[in-house]
Amino acid sequence: MAGDAAGMEPAAVVERTEGSGAWVVLCDHADNRLPSRFGTLGLAPADLTAHFAWDPGALPVARALSAALDAPLVRSTVSRLVIDCNREPSAPDSIVEVGEATPIPGNRELTPAERARRVAEAYAPYHAAVEETIAARLAGGVEPALVAIHTFTPAMHGRPRPWHVGVIFDDRDATLARAVAARLAADPDLHVGLNEPYSPADRVYHTLERHGLRRGLPTVMIELRNDLVGDEAAARAWGDRLAGVLREAALAPIIRGA
Repeated sequence: MAGDAAGMEPAAVVERTEGSGAWVVLCDHADNRLPSRFGTLGLAPADLTAHFAWDPGALPVARALSAALDAPLVRSTVSRLVIDCNREPSAPDSIVEVGEATPIPGNRELTPAERARRVAEAYAPYHAAVEETIAARLAGGVEPALVAIHTFTPAMHGRPRPWHVGVIFDDRDATLARAVAARLAADPDLHVGLNEPYSPADRVYHTLERHGLRRGLPTVMIELRNDLVGDEAAARAWGDRLAGVLREAALAPIIRGA
């Protein structure tokens, strides 16, 4: 897989490649790493740990889920401040100039050549890794379901977000997502959002649409409030919990071989 400009680290990594389960786990915003040529993009160190740089807690949840399901995990290793791998590159928020309320100097007035370079260095390798992972599953006779793990902040622009977990789905194929949501909502202590705090209308379903919906594969995006997965133990517990929910959802004839 392609690395950053210095050739030191890959832009995408696939873990548990030999997993035998009928799932592929995706983590679009797993890392806040900036390849060396970007410096800090003009940001303070604290900015690079903020949610607009990545999805804190998403990777340990995704890893626990991958282990529990014995499923491959594809993760981006580049901060979404460079380019958001879960956006069409032509989208206005593919490369943001402001992260929530924080200006990002290194993203201002980018040339078309620089935008194309970021696509080639970070976006394209991630999607190639997803494509190759799914192709390998299909070649092995497994038609996988895709589950993308994200996290969200407890409040946005001063407005609290009451949900513990959001289940995001496209109405063109909501069977798996609705089964997942129903099983989560069976816990009276959980506030489950349906297409909350985001929906495909917010352009957050790009990876799943590109690799799942267009192939006719079942897809679901799960958003966890990041204060619920703030340490390894909590993240692992949620990963295990979601694995159980996904297995139950797959008892309906949604996913062959699950």
